[in-house]
Amino acid sequence: MTSDALTSTIEACRTLIETRFPGESRGAAAVLLADGSILTGTSPDFLNASVDLCHEAEPYCAAFRLDQKIVASVCLHRMEEGHFIVLSPCGVCRERLAGHGPDVQVAVADPADATQVRWITLREALPHYWLTALPEEVPEWVS
Repeated sequence: MTSDALTSTIEACRTLIETRFPGESRGAAAVLLADGSILTGTSPDFLNASVDLCHEAEPYCAAFRLDQKIVASVCLHRMEEGHFIVLSPCGVCRERLAGHGPDVQVAVADPADATQVRWITLREALPHYWLTALPEEVPEWVS
């Protein structure tokens, strides 16, 4: 995976927000697949907030449907002022990515500037992964 591929993944995410939600304070996600393709997604508005989805759910499901490994994932939110902030994957999305291995690149906000993407591995995002407590259940990549 190249830095150009990661940059293209970020740009695909921004483009979805800009084209689907012009002028709105909204978010979206994009994933880079092992074959080099990029999938994007967002979450619809639901009347009952308890059934909301992460923006990543749509591209994660599509990657499964296509039988492709996710190698990088980014989620962005455009603020009312127009700038984009980086949203690191929530705990649920980290679990969804765990099946793709510890080297999946996840976007997190740079500590000095939340508008700047910093890429880290899923292993760095999950330093104390819960499944390691069950050695007989641990996939090879965890150990």
